[in-house]
Amino acid sequence: MTTDATGRMKIVIYYAIWATICAAVAGLVIAGLHTWFFSYIPSRSGLLFTLLSDAVTALAIAAGQGAVALVTGSVLAQFGKGLQRTVLLGLLIGAFDFAMYLVQMAVPATELGWRPDIVILALASATITLLGVRSSGGSAAS
Repeated sequence: MTTDATGRMKIVIYYAIWATICAAVAGLVIAGLHTWFFSYIPSRSGLLFTLLSDAVTALAIAAGQGAVALVTGSVLAQFGKGLQRTVLLGLLIGAFDFAMYLVQMAVPATELGWRPDIVILALASATITLLGVRSSGGSAAS
């Protein structure tokens, strides 16, 4: 019994790391696109400052999304539920982030502000994590 719980938690931890990596890659790609194509910065130092500040913001948001995935997965594991298709779930988190950032960058009127954006990203991470729930019990064959 404890081996099963330990296995579920291992999967949750690896999934949270993977989700963080996927969200970070999406954020870093958008940070690069934003800096090179959507920002007018006449000096090299201004360009680097914009790129680095966007990258730090993207990494911080990705870490938060990884934490949400970890907490959500941990709660599920405590209730005897496991996660499946974690690679795809992490990719889905990254794809959602990329799409949201791209829309907000291309159409600035869709930018809601920091608080709503963070809430949306946290809810997306939790919802996507819940998509991977599987029961740890035996399967009922019909």
